[in-house]
Formats: sequence, structure tokens, C-alpha cells
Amino acid sequence: MRLPPSRLRRRLSLLACGLAAASIVAPAQAQGTWPTRTVRLLVGFPAGSTPDLSARILAEGLAKRLGQSVVVENKPGASGNIAADQVAKATDDHTLGVVINGNLTSAKQLNPRLPYDPAKDFSLLSLLTTAPLVLVTPPDLPTGAAFFLAARNAGNKWSYGSVGIGSVGHLGTEYLKMRAGNFDAVHVPYNGNPAVITALIQGQIQMALVPPGLALPQVKAGKLHAVGLSGGRSTLAPDTPSLREAGISNFELEVWTALVGPARLSKAAQDRLAQEVPALLRDNDVRQKLFAAGWQAQGTAPEALRLRVKNEAAILGGIIAMRGIKNQ
Repeated sequence: MRLPPSRLRRRLSLLACGLAAASIVAPAQAQGTWPTRTVRLLVGFPAGSTPDLSARILAEGLAKRLGQSVVVENKPGASGNIAADQVAKATDDHTLGVVINGNLTSAKQLNPRLPYDPAKDFSLLSLLTTAPLVLVTPPDLPTGAAFFLAARNAGNKWSYGSVGIGSVGHLGTEYLKMRAGNFDAVHVPYNGNPAVITALIQGQIQMALVPPGLALPQVKAGKLHAVGLSGGRSTLAPDTPSLREAGISNFELEVWTALVGPARLSKAAQDRLAQEVPALLRDNDVRQKLFAAGWQAQGTAPEALRLRVKNEAAILGGIIAMRGIKNQ
């Protein structure tokens, strides 16, 4: 039976309204279901490194809160940029990454041909952890201000280690060289801070700026010496002097980790993580585990991470420009 034109228009109008309502309801239902399977958490450094330790503590807590497994996958190399690139290019909704300062702040400034763009290819989710850097040396070298005098006198016969070109340990030491009278120690990159620590203990290098969580156990064992912390004193290393006490002023720099996803990460995932990650990092048990691993728990909103990235990119960019550092 053919309907009169007026009744046909009314039915089509009702059908259109119904379809519009369905398109609104479906995403809302999807938001409540993320994640639907195992979440991959990529880390660009080896197992046992400080970013890996923070990622594993995060994964354990997130798995409980999300009701899904969270699996850490180590993809070391290129100062963490290999893992960061895989996160940036992930096409699913269940691949995230724990990255460090350089992946978001200086990588593109060091190498314009970097395969990902930190400013465009990530969803910035939360600042996870922070720590000062501690300058460590083999125990047979002098301490305090005398160390920097010896470094200047050694010229390029001394070397220092980091986890790669453009890492905070690398750029931080170049900054330290400027602040401490332009000593000429040569940079030697390694595939993770555990390798840097081993090289120090074996006397292959004379210094490194590393997170206290890895360095201080070796300092307590007498295998390394701590010259001082970047910035002021820290509860993470209460018995360690600051570099200010060795005569190095205006040297403020931290190492940190952040949680990111690909730029295409769904709003459902972003909203859930914005709720769960800060809550997790307020948990006393989690904070104590991170503290024992050498980290101060943060757990910020995405906006705070964006501001941190912007401000630090300006500082590290200045160091890169002044020292003519490139990684191509």
C-alpha cells in the first residue's frame, strides 16, 4: 500500500532520528568497554633500566584497575626512538608507550628526518615519574670541586656515557660541561643505563649522569662514587650532595617518564587512562614501589605533560644549538 506523501515524510523523519540516536549511543557504549583485550606497553630500553622499572610497576597496577592484562615489551635502541616510533604508528587501540624526556622534547630537533613527529603523532596521556640525575664516577677519581678540575685537566682523554645521542644523560652532560668550565670529555653512547653503569665500574668511562635508582646501589657497594645531584638535594638520595655543593650553579635537569599513545588513540581509551593513571599513582603502595626503584610518582593530567614538554624542549633545544649536536 502506498502511503500518502505526508505520512511517508513522517516515517522517514522518524527513521533518520533513530539512526542519529544509534550513532550517539554506540560510541558511549564503546567508551565503557575499553580495553577489550591485552594492552601492550612498549619501552625503548632494556629490562632492568629505569624506564623499564617504572613501566612494570605501572603495568601491574593498571592491569588490576583496567581488568585486562598489561604486557611490557622492551624495544631498545636509538635512545628509545625505536619503541616511540612503533607507538606513533600503532593502528590498534591497545598499544601504548612509556617514553623518556628526549623522545618528546629533543629527538626531532636532533634529527629532522626522525620517522615520527613528537608534536603530532602522540596522544600525551600523563607524566608518570621524575628523578634528579646523579653524576657518578669510578671510586678512584677525586670528589667535589676537585673532580671538575681533574676533568678540565684531562681534556679529551676522559669520556662519559649515556643511553644515546640526544638522551637526557647526553644533553645534560653537555650542559654540565658548559656550567663547569667547558671540560672536554668525549661522549660514548650505550644501549641502556645498565650498560653505562657496567662501563663505569670497569673503568671504561670516567663519568655519567644517570637516575639515582640505578647508581646508588653501586655507590653504597663502593663500586662507584656520587659527585652530586642535578638541582638540589633529593629525598630519593638523602645522603648524596648536590652539584651546587661542588660549585656548579644553575644546573637544573630531571629525567622523567611519560605515558603516551598514538595520536589516533580513541577518546574512550584516553578518558579511561586520564582517570585511572593519576588514581593509580596516588596509591601509597605504588608510590613506595616507584620510590624504591628511584622514582618520584607524578600522575598528571595531559595538559601538565604538554606544558612540561614545551618548556623542556626549549631548554634542550638551546643546548643542542649551542653544542652543535646532531643525530642523523
